[in-house]
Amino acid sequence: MSLTLSARPRSGARPWRLTAAAGAALLGLLTGCSDSGGGEVEAAAIDRLELMAPADPGGGWDSTARALAASIEEAELAGSTQVTNVGGAGGTVGLAELANERSEEFLMVMGLVMLGAIETNQSQATLEDSTPIARLTAEDEIVVVPADSPYQDIQDLVDDMKANGRAVSIAGGSAGGTDHILAGLIAQAGDVPIEDLNYVAYSGGGESLAALLGSQVSAGISGVSEYAEQIEAGELRALAVSGAERVEGIDAPTLTEAGLDVELSNWRGVVGPPDLSDEARQNLIDLVDEAVQSDAWQERLELNDWEDTYLSGDEFDAFLEEEQQRVRGVLQDIGLVE
Repeated sequence: MSLTLSARPRSGARPWRLTAAAGAALLGLLTGCSDSGGGEVEAAAIDRLELMAPADPGGGWDSTARALAASIEEAELAGSTQVTNVGGAGGTVGLAELANERSEEFLMVMGLVMLGAIETNQSQATLEDSTPIARLTAEDEIVVVPADSPYQDIQDLVDDMKANGRAVSIAGGSAGGTDHILAGLIAQAGDVPIEDLNYVAYSGGGESLAALLGSQVSAGISGVSEYAEQIEAGELRALAVSGAERVEGIDAPTLTEAGLDVELSNWRGVVGPPDLSDEARQNLIDLVDEAVQSDAWQERLELNDWEDTYLSGDEFDAFLEEEQQRVRGVLQDIGLVE
């Protein structure tokens, strides 16, 4: 019988420790119990789950990681959970860190944003350095402006982009991410030369929101949930949403309704470290499968207006391969990569 040790190579790492499965095996050796038959020793599949949000606090990945961690704890699916933030470069800094992760009880939140960032940043770390686990949610994007902005609708914004080019600035998440892609598609659909698009990238939703509220930028793009509170409070005005249908509670048309042939939805999921054993991969898939069925997770879906687009295992793996090709094509079309 072999025992699996897991370590964390980063600075401030914890000492070597036994995984839950290895601990059960060791206990069996010491007590003479086996993992089958009489005297069976059972151990939880996940002992101490760590979740990384590869972005600064305040954005969609951060809120997803914390919602998933809280749901797992409330459903008692893991002994404990811990969320950490590793921001920078559209999640590729966190992805590079994941590539060196050796724990089998570790998940990183990711999504459409990261696929674009890998391309535009020419990241050495890619999704080949991870193990796909599951797609969780999708969320419409929204275009907003400060409450005192002269833009009353999305066409006003597009017209000003055409007339004044880079004097019109649009805040959003990391370069090459979903927000940037949507800004490029809006410019393309509105006949704005792509070189005139002035997109200002921020690593966290809190930073882009501060820029908007401080009138440092002309407009902003993000997930609906990140701006919903400020829209309701009258601090921001919604111009359009990016999905196929209007969003309940948001007084704004879809981009298509507003005359721009653009439709986009931002999805988020989780991946594990590279080179997981089949057993460890299945443990993580089973954990997330159970978590998304819990009442705690369903309540958070409703609270955040997240669309349930759950897809796990091999199906998510196949989806990721197709999505990488699609994103690369879109980025080429709007001139963000060659």
